[in-house]
Amino acid sequence: MSIPAQRTGGAAKDDPETERLIVPDGDLGSTVVLPYLASASAKRTRPLRAWMLTLPGDLVAFLAPLAWSQQFWKATVATAFVTVGVFAVGGLYRARRHLSVLDELPSLYLRMLTGTGIVAMVVAIRHDSIDNVDGFLRLAAISAVLLLPARAVSRMVVLMARRRRWVEHSAIIVGGGPVAIELARLLRRYPQYGLRFGGFVDVARTGHDSKESMPFVGKLNELEKLVQQTECDVVIIADVDTPESKLLRTVLAPGLRDCDLWMVPRLREFPQGTGAPDHIGAIPVVRLRRPVLDGPRFAVKRTSDLLVATVALLLLSPILLLCAIATFLEGGRGIIFRQQRVGRYGKPFNVLKFRSMRPADEKESQTNWNIGDDPRVGPIGRFMRRTSLDELPQLWNVLRGDMSIVGPRPERPYFVDRFSVDYPEYAMRHRVPVGLTGLAQVSGLRGDTPISDRARFDNYYIENWSLWLDVKVVLRTVSEVFRAGGR
Repeated sequence: MSIPAQRTGGAAKDDPETERLIVPDGDLGSTVVLPYLASASAKRTRPLRAWMLTLPGDLVAFLAPLAWSQQFWKATVATAFVTVGVFAVGGLYRARRHLSVLDELPSLYLRMLTGTGIVAMVVAIRHDSIDNVDGFLRLAAISAVLLLPARAVSRMVVLMARRRRWVEHSAIIVGGGPVAIELARLLRRYPQYGLRFGGFVDVARTGHDSKESMPFVGKLNELEKLVQQTECDVVIIADVDTPESKLLRTVLAPGLRDCDLWMVPRLREFPQGTGAPDHIGAIPVVRLRRPVLDGPRFAVKRTSDLLVATVALLLLSPILLLCAIATFLEGGRGIIFRQQRVGRYGKPFNVLKFRSMRPADEKESQTNWNIGDDPRVGPIGRFMRRTSLDELPQLWNVLRGDMSIVGPRPERPYFVDRFSVDYPEYAMRHRVPVGLTGLAQVSGLRGDTPISDRARFDNYYIENWSLWLDVKVVLRTVSEVFRAGGR
């Protein structure tokens, strides 16, 4: 989003401490004075990612042995791709603020040894010869020798580009205390961190010295709008004085989806137990993994949903037929019940279920919370509800993309609006597709159970998603079905 800008002050063109941007905006006041973020280099390097500068050098190091020998060219190419994958999983292609090859060295060679070992085992099995493995390992040793200078050269190129401001990303610091002020000073003085300081965002400024905290560009609840207006790339959470629940809602706002999130640990004097350490000056910073399912992770989940739903429909087709016949015998025509529910990003869809009773009218269908004890529910309907067999038609919703196999429980619009007001974390459940089953359901949170507890379990699932977590939920769901632990 481009903003009509006006330079103020008589400073030199490249002085980041005195450049300012005047943004007209009625919601934030008549005019807002912001640091000048939208520099030409910042705009030009917005699409640039760390792996684009590091991956080419790694590939050269991995494929260079082909110049010595073509005998193991397939194994050499395989090693290159496997090792690059291992590097990516280990975070060796993520952006770092402090660049040092020596910091990466242990992880670099340990992961290269892992990738090479995987391919060496395949070579040994295929050729059944120690000589062939020995020849392949000699070529791998050449790659190991070349990897260090390749990484060193790529780091030197990145540092030079940062120092000359050819590569930089605009950054807003959330906080206004001593740590935030020190971070701003470091970013202004040392361009090798690759960030162009853009100003402070904090809660109401009581307790902060207004002169020290300048430039103060807005309040915490305005962060999403400020990020969009200034084309910010990075948000650093420092010493903001606000409850974590409020801070979490702010940084998970949709407008910050394309920003990198970094955080200064509150107990920064204690070493971090996991991940490679990173720092700006002497201030440790941790990159936050955004707890959403998108990109490659969502593609993996969607692929698994399609496979499981297709296989389940084929295997369970006799049970589906029996349920349809039983529903028809108990209640006549209209065996499939359609009801509007809220899916991913608040998009409504019609969920499919076997009918267990007929509601008096549409209003009752949309606003009646629990019908488990309703006398209109017949014995067959009650059995299907207790065993969750009434929800099997939702496999078709999964194939259509309305739902997932595992996810938050789909709820009706009336209750979504109501619960989102009473429980702010409830709306955050809709970052992912709703599910046929979910972590909250298999944890006993069904029927008349606290909505706040359901929301916490659903958000925990989103923030800690993995394929193995989906498998565990499905296995626990099968156990619930066999012991009739439904409604």
